Amino acid sequence: MNVTLAAAAANFGRDLEENYVTIARLLADARTEGAALLALPEATLGGYLSSLGGVDDPRKPKSLPPALRLDGPELARVISMAGKTIIVLGICEAYGPESNLVRYNTAIALDGTGILGLHRKVHQPLGENLSYDPGTEFKAFESPIGRMGLLICQDKAFPEAARSLALDDAAVIVCISAWPGSRTGSTTDLQEDRWTKRFTIFDQARALENQVVWVASNQSGTFGSLRYVGNAKIVSPGGEILATTGVEEGLAVASIDVAESLATARRAMFYLGDRRPELYRVKAVTHA
Repeated sequence: MNVTLAAAAANFGRDLEENYVTIARLLADARTEGAALLALPEATLGGYLSSLGGVDDPRKPKSLPPALRLDGPELARVISMAGKTIIVLGICEAYGPESNLVRYNTAIALDGTGILGLHRKVHQPLGENLSYDPGTEFKAFESPIGRMGLLICQDKAFPEAARSLALDDAAVIVCISAWPGSRTGSTTDLQEDRWTKRFTIFDQARALENQVVWVASNQSGTFGSLRYVGNAKIVSPGGEILATTGVEEGLAVASIDVAESLATARRAMFYLGDRRPELYRVKAVTHA
């Protein structure tokens, strides 16, 4: 049975009320398309860090998004909006007592019944570890559209992350991002930016090598010193891009029979089944 999936390229900043308005607009558009799932970007509620890589100190409060509790009113408001639609969104999660507060960069899947699953970002680029603690696991979960897994931005650059979810029987992997253009080799044509190209290469490769349905959302526009590449997309288990926003803001929408598409992709070539883990060597690599 076909299911319609929507992935957003949209801009989310510090103003929570503005964020809710944007969520409501994208949700209405997704429902018009008949979408069962809407993937919003990393840092949907409160925006991402204003810079990376030492442009300013990400530990300064002015550059940090609001830290939100999983059981707080902010997520409760999104749950009340969701109804039967699965929404995946990102927050800066507050965990533990205020006296010893831990912040996670967290992706959450929810619908009107509550939180279905979550993922705390494991791989932290360019000083993000100064603002967030890393997550410690990759775990799939059941949802109304089948077994799902979540990743965040830089996680997609590591094959082991998506592979862990595929081996946990995830049929759909949603990777939400705040992926910017290149800082050192920028171009006026954002679609030709080398970091834009990497973003799409990773999306297609992770879908193909794991033979899963891949849903990628991203921030668009600018925030602080960052210029986001957009390029939200839906990718088939064969690695084909079914829909994309390109660098523009909007929704990538595609309908797919998840079970049938996985079965078709795995009928002749079953990469998960043909693995030889007893031969793979794991060796830690340290920076020089």
